[in-house]
Amino acid sequence: MWEKANLSLEEAAAYFGIGINKLRDMTNDENCPFVLWNGSKRLIKRKAFERYLESAYSI
Repeated sequence: MWEKANLSLEEAAAYFGIGINKLRDMTNDENCPFVLWNGSKRLIKRKAFERYLESAYSI
């Protein structure tokens, strides 16, 4: 999983230790820099999300 560029919500929740509902809330914004929409399926850009978490004080 650590080699994948984009993660599903379930994979991202397991990888980062963040709940699926919290990830869904964070990615609902249309200007979210770390979400990639494939039709109605949302994927988390792993490297962009890692950078976001490094700079975030809280989520």
